[in-house]
Amino acid sequence: MTERVRGWRKLAGSSWRPPDDPQFYGELEIDASAMLSYVEYIREHTGTRLTMTHLVGRAVAYGLAEVPEMCARLAFGRTHPRESIDVFFIVATDGGRELTGVKISDADTKPAVRIADELNQRVEQITRGEDPAFGRSKRMLAVLPPMVLRRVLNLAAWLTSDLNLDLSPLGMPRQAFGAAMVTSVGMWGVRIAYSPLARYYRVPLLVLVGAVESRPMVVDGEVRARPVLTLTATVDHRYADGSHTARMADAVRRYCSNPSAFEPS
Repeated sequence: MTERVRGWRKLAGSSWRPPDDPQFYGELEIDASAMLSYVEYIREHTGTRLTMTHLVGRAVAYGLAEVPEMCARLAFGRTHPRESIDVFFIVATDGGRELTGVKISDADTKPAVRIADELNQRVEQITRGEDPAFGRSKRMLAVLPPMVLRRVLNLAAWLTSDLNLDLSPLGMPRQAFGAAMVTSVGMWGVRIAYSPLARYYRVPLLVLVGAVESRPMVVDGEVRARPVLTLTATVDHRYADGSHTARMADAVRRYCSNPSAFEPS
């Protein structure tokens, strides 16, 4: 059921244009011991190339399920609950020379192993040129000049997110960037980085996964060396305030502290 935008959402929507201005940033440091153990266990027992990025994407989906106020679309002065919790992964292809993206549908109901398998399969299809939707989008990017492309992207976002139309045959799927976006900078050895939200994303947050580093942490009253993962998030203030973001961060931290507790045995 839709409802009229009110309160802080109405104030934020009246103050800024989407989303050139209403961005704020956060950083979350996590003891990655449990995540690393789970990745090693899954690789050993299933052969799936599970990574920290897959787990973070699953954690973000879990967080959106726990904070449904953030899992919404904003259109025409109203909030609209999303039909599903989809996570868009930005990944590197061609040896890291190109970036592409894959949306994983219903990420909150899929185990991390399935997310990894689905994402890896889609990336392989894109690399081989066997993904028709990606092919159409890539051709559009190649032929349109920047000024025209900007207008096309904004129009596509309006049609597929604000109007919620599915124009996949034209290379414009419904809600193309899902309910949140996740990407990794840790693959390049970067511990912490931030990324802006483009206005056509229409998502509440973009999460960057940093490199895991051995750092001192206080454990049981003692300073010990622990593997620490830094997550950074760019948040659109029109979707979330401090309370929503804090609840989201708590849910992500709970998942990352013990992934096996949230996954099928």
